[in-house]
Amino acid sequence: MTSVLYDVPGPRARARNRMLTAIGAVVVLGLVALALWRLSVNDQLDGDRWSVLFDPRTDVPQAIGNALVRTLRVAVLGMIAATVLGALLAIGRLSDRAWVRRPVTVVVEFFRAVPLLLLILFSFIFLPALGTPISPFAALLLGLVLYNMAVLAEIFRSGILSVDRGQWESAYALGMSKSQVMTTVLLPQAVRRMLPVLIAQLVVLLKDTSLGYIVTYSELLRTSRGLVEFFGNTYSFQFYVAAAIVYIAVNVLISSIARLVERRTRKNRKVKATAPVALPDTPTATGQAV
Repeated sequence: MTSVLYDVPGPRARARNRMLTAIGAVVVLGLVALALWRLSVNDQLDGDRWSVLFDPRTDVPQAIGNALVRTLRVAVLGMIAATVLGALLAIGRLSDRAWVRRPVTVVVEFFRAVPLLLLILFSFIFLPALGTPISPFAALLLGLVLYNMAVLAEIFRSGILSVDRGQWESAYALGMSKSQVMTTVLLPQAVRRMLPVLIAQLVVLLKDTSLGYIVTYSELLRTSRGLVEFFGNTYSFQFYVAAAIVYIAVNVLISSIARLVERRTRKNRKVKATAPVALPDTPTATGQAV
């Protein structure tokens, strides 16, 4: 039995794949065991070292919790602003007017090309030099928004262009304006198509908040580093592991919400089948119904 894309493996190939899978699993388990053994030798698995993460008397749980709130605050504001501006820029790039399309294209391509770290440093260092004071929070937020709005603009634009052109033509044939076509026909379909890529970029934005360490913003990573400096290197592994677990948990939560939204939108798109419409009786030449 063959497939259109590949040949279905035979008995020998399946046996070989099972053997390679088993070997790979043994290698991975061996590496995990080696890592745990090395951590145990260095007393990194000692319960006393991990208890500092949960003891309120040390103020460590409070510090990590406050850092998480600060991280989520800048991430959420950045996500909202970058998404709105990205959608507007995408619409601008699709404009029929050259005086709108060309400047928007320059803006998008410029901020896509400039590294995010450079945008954050520019906001934090050069804007005050120009007479515009700015806080570490605002500098980090501005850099995140400028970079991610350009990336999201391209995601929105590609999603809109992926909609079948017949949708555009049908909407125009019904007498709808371009703004109505964009908001009621194209964007709802495009958002469903690009939702996985959109969520992936928002997850990247959340992780990029760790660059606030450069501009002294006390997000999760900088707070962990401060705890290491305060308590000493004895707890450095524990503090950084705690920060990593928090990042992973938040990203998993965002991905779960995205999957839930995607499932709900798919359900909303389903239309229940209805009974066929009965056609009226067709009269014959004698005037009687057939």
